[in-house]
Amino acid sequence: MKLRFTPDALAEIDAVLGGIADKSPIGASNVRRRIEATLDRLVDHPLCGTRTSSPPLRRILVRLFPYLIFYEPRDDAVVVIAVRHAARDPFSMPGDQRDPDPES
Repeated sequence: MKLRFTPDALAEIDAVLGGIADKSPIGASNVRRRIEATLDRLVDHPLCGTRTSSPPLRRILVRLFPYLIFYEPRDDAVVVIAVRHAARDPFSMPGDQRDPDPES
């Protein structure tokens, strides 16, 4: 299984890590490692995230940090659609905004 990113998702990851690095380069490195570990898990287990109300879009929480990865599992790849801070306005998130618990 391959991992692919939309241009928006790549820009969001860069913005997240850049914003953290401005205050704490070590913190940005920690967040980057956790995002990478979550993405590795998706490659091995593409259905492990939570379904949204917009199939086939799913989401998964980056453990230890408040970031959500929105993605679509496909036959040949996992496509990352967005990476958002969990505290953002739910209406700015892809998928189901009615579910307040990202792990349900």
